[in-house]
Amino acid sequence: MKDFISLFFIFQFILTLGCAQKMDGYRVAFYNVENLFDLHDDPIKLDEDFTPHGKQNWTKERYHTKMIRLSQVLDSMGRPTFIGLAEVENLAVVKDLAKTGGLKKCKYAFVHQESPDRRGIDVAFMYDKKQFKLISSDFIRIDFPVEDDEEYTSRDILHAVGKTSKGDTLHFFVNHWPSRRGGVEKSEPKRVLVAKHLRSSIDQILLTNPDANIIIMGDFNDEPDNRSIVSILGALPLDSDPQRGYLYNCFSDYAKQKQGSYRYRADWNALDQIIVSGSLLNGQAHLKATNPVIFSRDWMLYKNNKYGFSPNRTYGGPRYYGGYSDHLPVSLDLMKN
Repeated sequence: MKDFISLFFIFQFILTLGCAQKMDGYRVAFYNVENLFDLHDDPIKLDEDFTPHGKQNWTKERYHTKMIRLSQVLDSMGRPTFIGLAEVENLAVVKDLAKTGGLKKCKYAFVHQESPDRRGIDVAFMYDKKQFKLISSDFIRIDFPVEDDEEYTSRDILHAVGKTSKGDTLHFFVNHWPSRRGGVEKSEPKRVLVAKHLRSSIDQILLTNPDANIIIMGDFNDEPDNRSIVSILGALPLDSDPQRGYLYNCFSDYAKQKQGSYRYRADWNALDQIIVSGSLLNGQAHLKATNPVIFSRDWMLYKNNKYGFSPNRTYGGPRYYGGYSDHLPVSLDLMKN
């Protein structure tokens, strides 16, 4: 009880702070928020389980608890200027999140589009409109080959372009690649296909401007050393000598150390990553990417007697735990050079 009371007062203190970060730069975060559905049954989505009368008994109270939990995490991360989200049902839930807790002190704007994903989950992008002016946005649709007479669908890749308050142009790509369902090897071709689409878009940008500032973030459902990331997307380890026109994975060291943002049984997997262009590492840009972090606090975790600590999730199958997410968020800072 004492620990809970202490946490409560810490959280209340955070809520009193303004949105501006105490740093000469911008924080970028990505968070797979695990099935952030509203309460309504959308007839064109497989969202029936996440309704008050569905299998998950997704009530107003549980929805509100989920929002409080997620906002607490993002508050504790310093209310990032840029936030990529995965597993959101629609724009309405993103707006609800931005109005919860201390996040409402930030004037967030949003980029979102309904994707063809059958579960009805999408990616979204939140940004502090005082710190960033959106120029354009588009979505990369992934067309998969027909398999077993059934068309496979997945999330679109979100692409947002804008200028920071300091005048730097940034390209953001928010991803949620196909899952490992059915096994890593069997499902790999789907992620390879998505990586090819993304690489094609990156090449178009770099062809025009090899010094373009590109930030790619997401739940890739692959590790930094897997084929889709290294061979197809071309994201090199962070310890490489950064060159213009190349991509670098800011979370490659975490994978080498067997640390990650998602735990499957006894193994941590670095599925959530942020990848940047060489210009944000080699000193050529006004901003430099630094301080990559897998954000974790004790109150975000639970201890499994068999496997140890894991992210405290909202659901485990049909069982309600009332936690935060089955993923940990990741972040990095874009600091003034």
